[in-house]
Amino acid sequence: MSIAIWVLQIPLALTFFISGIMKLVQREHELLVNMPWSEEFPVRQVRIIGGIELLATVGLVAPGLLGFATFLTPLAGVGVALLMIGAVVVHARRWEIRPMLVNLLLLVAGAVVAWARFGPIPF
Repeated sequence: MSIAIWVLQIPLALTFFISGIMKLVQREHELLVNMPWSEEFPVRQVRIIGGIELLATVGLVAPGLLGFATFLTPLAGVGVALLMIGAVVVHARRWEIRPMLVNLLLLVAGAVVAWARFGPIPF
């Protein structure tokens, strides 16, 4: 069962790695084109969200791979779920259904990782 959680954690971490990098390196006008929701936030806040996403990436995979501080992985799962609650709210306000559904899927994935690693399937 641990393998099944890893199969969930790795794509989740990869998704947040790519998303975080995009938020950190794109210029403001590129952010507006690629992430229209970013017009509602200062660029600095979008960059902070990108940094949080990169931290989530590290928290999802590094503890299990390195075998220490494994309590960080379920906390990263909780963080992903909380971040996605915010994303769902932003997209719902803007009536952006498809991104909202993607964020709901990521929210569930983060919650499953948190539940599994806190409880029945620790490292």
